[in-house]
Amino acid sequence: MEKAKVYFTKEVSKESVVKMFQQLQKELPGKVAVKLHSGEKGNQNYLKPEFLEPIISYVNGTVVECNTAYEGERNTTEKHKKLMEEHGWSKYFTVDILDEKEEMTLEIPNGKVIQKNYVGKNLENYDSMLVLSHFKGHPMGGYGGALKQLSIGIASSKGKRYIHCTGKENASYEEMFQADQEKFLEAMADAASSIVDYFHGNIAYINIMCNLSVDCDCCSVAEDPCMQDIGILASTDPVAIDQACIDLVKKSDDPGKEHFLERVNSKKGTHTIDAAEALGCGSKEYELIEIES
Repeated sequence: MEKAKVYFTKEVSKESVVKMFQQLQKELPGKVAVKLHSGEKGNQNYLKPEFLEPIISYVNGTVVECNTAYEGERNTTEKHKKLMEEHGWSKYFTVDILDEKEEMTLEIPNGKVIQKNYVGKNLENYDSMLVLSHFKGHPMGGYGGALKQLSIGIASSKGKRYIHCTGKENASYEEMFQADQEKFLEAMADAASSIVDYFHGNIAYINIMCNLSVDCDCCSVAEDPCMQDIGILASTDPVAIDQACIDLVKKSDDPGKEHFLERVNSKKGTHTIDAAEALGCGSKEYELIEIES
């Protein structure tokens, strides 16, 4: 079986994001959703719209987000839209809050923990997707990359809580933080698999390894980056691209990697990758193809 191809460059620039996508020679047909993290109010590490403008324009994409399931400035459509304007997303792009009005259910017949995924109904308006992930740590998932964007990122507010609570309907806010960790990570993989299946191969992934904090862009008060920037990766395989990012951190000679990996390992973060591979989302066996800047 041929290994998944993951393209990599050490150059972190807005031009390199486009260049890495071009390496995939992947056409994204029809109306393109661009899933990214717009950043919680107060967060200093999220990727800014000016940096991502060239790639979003290149694919003629619509920026899509979903409301959160925790307190903050993105847990209602009204507040979320206001913050999208404050952060500049609405200045450059058409922005779509996928669960603005309704949600829809995607079935996961082979799910390990959950057998359905609640996503914003507006997802049905798109034919393909570009997943732009700021690779970093995460206080609950261990790390955030392509698989987290596919799962928690695209789930509706209700869907996010459903994943966090490993399939319990109408769970309380507090229960989001009490679930069995491995089951939560497996539920994330289940949800990610439903999005992979939904787009039938019309999806591409770019992971940008910069501003490498142990905290997610969802944190209003995030820890400053603990490592130097590593580079940009592109693939059509979400499992391979996340595994490659983890491996690049491990191979780094940056002393800050120990702090970063402590966050990943303390939350069993790579279990999401294992579970997603088992579900057929992709392969941990990959070929890293370095592109010179």
